[in-house]
Amino acid sequence: MARRKHPDPDIEAAIAHAEASGWRIKVGGKSSHAWGTMYCPHNSPRCHCGEFCITSIWSTPRNPQNHAKQLRRVVARCTGGDDDE
Repeated sequence: MARRKHPDPDIEAAIAHAEASGWRIKVGGKSSHAWGTMYCPHNSPRCHCGEFCITSIWSTPRNPQNHAKQLRRVVARCTGGDDDE
């Protein structure tokens, strides 16, 4: 079943980019401000994209374009736990 789309087109494009890179998107969250959560496909403690590669997707950020850039940056920084450290 397809997930529901984020209401902001910039953030939706960033989410689609994350999905194309293998990230899993879970719609809904514990916080009322979170639209959903992005999960890294590697989920490794050696990965440098975040605290075990979990990132919140806000429903109504103050600046949607900046939030979309932040989401893309998290995906780009993901090392996937590469062994070349």
